[in-house]
Amino acid sequence: MDNMQIGVQLLQRKIGLGDDQSGNLMSALGGLTRGGDGIDIAGLVSKMQGGGGLADMASSWLGDGQNEAISGSQVSDLLGADKISEFASKLNIDEETAKSGLVDMLPQVIDKSSPGGSLLDSVGGVSGLMGMARKFLK
Repeated sequence: MDNMQIGVQLLQRKIGLGDDQSGNLMSALGGLTRGGDGIDIAGLVSKMQGGGGLADMASSWLGDGQNEAISGSQVSDLLGADKISEFASKLNIDEETAKSGLVDMLPQVIDKSSPGGSLLDSVGGVSGLMGMARKFLK
C-alpha cells in the first residue's frame, strides 16, 4: 500500500468520510502535500528539518520509536494555513477538523513510509531520488 492510500484511510477514519469520498480525499491530500499521485514525504521531512523547531519531530517520525506529536498550529505552519483552508473546503469540513485529521495522519504516514528511518523507498528508490535531484538542478 502506498503512502497516499495509507493517508486516505487514516483521514477517512479520523474525519468520518465514507469510502465514496476517497477519490475526493485523495485529490485534496495530493494538492495539500504537493505530491500529485502520492504524499511528498521527502519534501515534508526536508521542510521540517529546515527550521521551525521540527527537526527532532521529523527524526522521531522517521525512526522506529515513538512518534513525537505535532500540534494543529505546527501543521498549519508546515503546510500553510491557506493550503489547510483549501483542503478543508474541498472536503466540506471545517479547518479544525482538517487539522485534527492531519495531526494524526502525518506522523503515521511518514513513519510507515520510512522503514528503519530510510526515505529511499518512499521516493521510488534510487531512480526516484535521482528524479528529485534533477528537479532541484533546474
